[in-house]
Amino acid sequence: MDICLITPPSLFLLDERVFISLGILKIAAVLEVAGHRVEMLDLSGVENYEEAVETHMRQSRARVFGITAATPQMPAVTKILHVLRNNTALRVILGGPHVTLVHAAYQQERNARLSGRATRAFEYLCRQFDTLVAGDGELAVFRAIEPYAPRVVNADDPKGEFFLTNHQLNIFPLPARHLVDVDSYHYTIDGTRATSLIAQLGCPFGCGFCGGRNSPSLRRLRTRAASSIIDELRHLYTTYGFTGFMFYDDELNVNPQIISLMHDISDLQMSLGVEFRLRGFVKSELFTPEQATAMYHAGFRWILAGFESGSPRILNNINKSATRDDNTRCVDYAKSAGLKVKALMSLGHPGESSASVYDTQAWLLDVQPEDFDVTIITTYPGSPYYDNAREERKGIWTYRTLGGDALHQYDIDYAEIADYYKGDPNGGYRAYVYTDYLSAEQLVTSRDRVETAVRDALHVPFNLGLPAVHFEHSMGQGLPANIFRTTRLLHDHSE
Repeated sequence: MDICLITPPSLFLLDERVFISLGILKIAAVLEVAGHRVEMLDLSGVENYEEAVETHMRQSRARVFGITAATPQMPAVTKILHVLRNNTALRVILGGPHVTLVHAAYQQERNARLSGRATRAFEYLCRQFDTLVAGDGELAVFRAIEPYAPRVVNADDPKGEFFLTNHQLNIFPLPARHLVDVDSYHYTIDGTRATSLIAQLGCPFGCGFCGGRNSPSLRRLRTRAASSIIDELRHLYTTYGFTGFMFYDDELNVNPQIISLMHDISDLQMSLGVEFRLRGFVKSELFTPEQATAMYHAGFRWILAGFESGSPRILNNINKSATRDDNTRCVDYAKSAGLKVKALMSLGHPGESSASVYDTQAWLLDVQPEDFDVTIITTYPGSPYYDNAREERKGIWTYRTLGGDALHQYDIDYAEIADYYKGDPNGGYRAYVYTDYLSAEQLVTSRDRVETAVRDALHVPFNLGLPAVHFEHSMGQGLPANIFRTTRLLHDHSE
C-alpha cells in the first residue's frame, strides 16, 4: 500500500527546522518493514505549505494520508485537511499528541457522565477525520490504514493490544530518518552539529499544567534498554556523522539506570574515538551530584529543567513535587560538575500574582542559569488544569486548587488559534488565562518584564531563530527534495 505521512509546520515556533519530528518517522519505519511504500511530506519551515500539499496530492499514488499533530499545530492541520478533502477518494488519519490529549479528556468527561468542551473537541475531530489514533501509533497504524477502520483506534489503553511495552520499544526499527532531509535541519550543542533522539517514553509526575497527565501513553514511564540507545547513537554517528545529541525525553533521570547509561555512552565514544556533546532534560528533585558528574563525563554540557516558578506557593499549586530549594540544588549540582543550565519557567498558574512573579525573577537572578525561557501557560486538553476545570461563567473555565487559588481560562478553538503557545520575544505573546490577581494582559506584561530584566542582568541573548522558507514549483518541476521523499526513491538511489 502507498501511504503518505505528513509532518505539519509549526508556525508558532521562531525556527521550525531545528528538531526532526521523530514520532511520525517511527510510524514510517514500521510501515516500511511491513512492506508498505511510504511517502514523507515534511512541511517543517515551509511557508506556503498548503500549496506544497496540493502539488504533492496531485502527484501522489497514496490514497491514505496520515498526519501527526501537537495541539499548537492544529490550525495548520486544519488547512492541510481542507486541501486533502478536494480529493474525495482519500482517507485521512490523525494521530499524535493532540488527538491523544483530547481523547483522554473526553474519556474523563464520559466517565464522569459529563458532556463539556472536551466532548465537543473530540466530536469535532471525529467529524473531520476518517480515523483517529489516540496513543501509541506503531501498532495502531496497521488497524488505522485498513479500508474499514473504526473511527477511533484507542492505543492509549495499557490493557489494549496497541499499547507499547518496553520489549517492543527495543525491537522496533529506528525512526526512518532517511525519509527526511536530515542535513536541512540545523541544531548545535556548543558548536557541535547535533540531532535529537528519544530514550524513553512518558512522565509519571502530576504537574497541573502538563498535557498527558490523564493519558496512560504519556504518563506511564517506558524505557529502552541501554543497548538499544547505544545502537541508535552509533547509527547516527556512522550514518550521518553526528557527534551532538539532544535527548528529547521528559526527564532523563527518572530512569534509575541513568548513571549506567552514561557510562555506556562514555564507552561508546572511546570505542569510536570521538567526543560527543549532549543535552537533555532532568527532574530537579531527583538530580544528584553523581548524576551530574556521570553526565558530564558522557559528554553532556547542558541540562534543561522545568523549574517553572520561584514561588513556593506556585510550586505547590502546580503539584510540581520539587521545592524551590530542590531547584536551587539542581542548579548548584550542575554547575559544580561543569554543566550549563537552561531554566524553563512559566507564568499564569493558579494564584499567580505580582509577588509570585517577583519571586520567579528573583530566583533566576539568584541562581543565574546560562539560559532560560519564560512562557505563559496554556491549559491543554489532557492536563489537570483543563480536565478538572468547570465553566463557572459563560465561556470562562476555572480550575481551583485544594487551597482555593484559581486559574481562569478562556475557551480556545485549537483548530484555529496557535498564538497562545510561545510568541515572538519582542512583544508577540498572548495569554488566554488569568488569575484572581493578574489579568491576561498583566500576565503578558509581567512575562515581558521578567524576560527583559533577567536577560539584561545575566547577559543572555534572545534566540531569534530563522524564518520559514518558501516552497517553489513551476513548469512541472514538482516538490523540492528537502520536503518530499519516498521509500521507492530511497531504494532507487541505493540501487
